[in-house]
Amino acid sequence: MNPDRAPGFGVYVHWPFCAAKCPYCDFNSHVRHQPVDQERFARAFATELATMRQRTGPREVTSIFLGGGTPSLMKPETVGAVLETISQNWTVPAGIEVTLEANPSSVEAERFRGYRAAGVNRISLGVQALNDSDLKFLGRLHNVSEALHAIGLAREIFPRLSFDLIYARPGQTLESWAAELEQAIGHAADHLSLYQLTIEDGTPFAALHRAKKFTIPDPDRAADLYQLTQEITAAHGLPAYEISNHARPGAESRHNLTYWRYGEYVGVGPGAHGRFVEDGRRVVTIAEKLPERWAELVEAQGHGVVDGEVLTRSEEADEFLLMGLRLAEGIDLARYEQLSGKSLPAARLSILQDEGLIAPIGNSHLRATPAGMIVLDAVVADLAR
Repeated sequence: MNPDRAPGFGVYVHWPFCAAKCPYCDFNSHVRHQPVDQERFARAFATELATMRQRTGPREVTSIFLGGGTPSLMKPETVGAVLETISQNWTVPAGIEVTLEANPSSVEAERFRGYRAAGVNRISLGVQALNDSDLKFLGRLHNVSEALHAIGLAREIFPRLSFDLIYARPGQTLESWAAELEQAIGHAADHLSLYQLTIEDGTPFAALHRAKKFTIPDPDRAADLYQLTQEITAAHGLPAYEISNHARPGAESRHNLTYWRYGEYVGVGPGAHGRFVEDGRRVVTIAEKLPERWAELVEAQGHGVVDGEVLTRSEEADEFLLMGLRLAEGIDLARYEQLSGKSLPAARLSILQDEGLIAPIGNSHLRATPAGMIVLDAVVADLAR
């Protein structure tokens, strides 16, 4: 990873449209049965980016991330227009990480060369499973054959590739997940994102789960699956650098590191969040979620921000803990003290260390242990209270 561990300054652009809504997803995504007016949304992105530039002042961008939704439903021309607008507002050094999330359907894969020409140099594929029955259960529109084709094409076109898998699925055994993960690593380039299936409120899966239409592994089995994931990826040179993300050394996601290292980022688009320093204070911006209403707001007032706040020092410190302890590199204790104005409580540190949940790294950093990662929310809550 970057020797200086600099948090960075990222730009996140949210494309809110999907071909279908996955039943487990609680992201701000919307299905439209008529073609989306991409030119209108590109203009709105340009307007909101210019407004954000006025708020942040001149900055050097360290990463750009096009997320969603399904950004691979954008035309390459739309992507190119967005990237050009970003470079008009801030300094964008050549070769910085520019990631686009994509679904592995054959139609979207054909656009890969257009995205590469537009400036995208890292693709993140939402594969989610490598067997067709589970892909159908997860509501995905592609099959395994299409996923592997998209992975192969992406490896040819983009310098960097990541893809996602969801585990702890109904009926999944340690043996079946080990075999699937080994298969995935055989196709991976330098990065994998491996998430446990969680039941999010308000999703179709939440209703089905309450009705006992399916069950997921209990916490002990989920912990076993997590531990197995760490062992297999590490053995293949893709160790976890964050709870759910694995990479070969040097191939970590620069943009996601900006979040976890508690850097600054601008968020534009429907439902996008931003966190950046303005007038010496860290501010939070939250945009209108409904795409058409967001576009109307941008056209009327120059931005779609409908909510936000200025964080207190205590809130900043808590967020820094929550994000930074997800990382294998841990947190810089001096930076925590700078944000909070105080040290972490020595008595609680001692107890958590005795319980094997945290460990110092020299005299300057603190990390969660593998055991602590499994119960990280409780560890953070104990340190922050």
